[in-house]
Amino acid sequence: MAKNLVIVESPAKAKTIEKYLGSDYQVASSFGHIADLPSKELGINVEGDFKPNYQVPQDKKTLVKTLKDLANKAETIWLASDEDREGEAISWHLFEQLKLKDSNTKRIVFHEITKTAILKAIENPRKIDYNLVNAQQARRVLDRLVGYELSPVLWRKVKGGLSAGRVQSVAVRLIVEREAEIENFISSASYRVDAEFSNHEN
Repeated sequence: MAKNLVIVESPAKAKTIEKYLGSDYQVASSFGHIADLPSKELGINVEGDFKPNYQVPQDKKTLVKTLKDLANKAETIWLASDEDREGEAISWHLFEQLKLKDSNTKRIVFHEITKTAILKAIENPRKIDYNLVNAQQARRVLDRLVGYELSPVLWRKVKGGLSAGRVQSVAVRLIVEREAEIENFISSASYRVDAEFSNHEN
């Protein structure tokens, strides 16, 4: 059994990375996020601190169990999701759901799938960036609060199947306001005066 477990987001990257790292490393994929807010309820404590209640979706439970088994057998776990707020959140969810330990868990990032980049990442691990994790959580909570609360109102008051969203609703508002400006625009004639002045004395 390999001493090291590397977890990436995409299965397409796994075999190539494993080839670069050698037999001491096993590379597995999380296939993106492994935890999310529940699909049939708000999943946010709005009466308290707005703490989200993350759950492992049914279609990810087998995968999470497999990753947990692999992590329990490895000496070191390397979380290698993308270097953005979504990627950081994926690493954090892996840390939480697999019940990993700080002592043998490392966070690495690389921007290209080359042997040089991957080995450099292994040589320069870091901790999970909780500023990025919190940024992702804030976005996810806002998305849920806006969409989950407002969409049913649209179904009842306007038309079934309509949706509201954190970005979508603002964009629609801007479009409506711009269209109103166009419709209410009153054209009027305008004139331009061209003049030449001289201070020469005759």
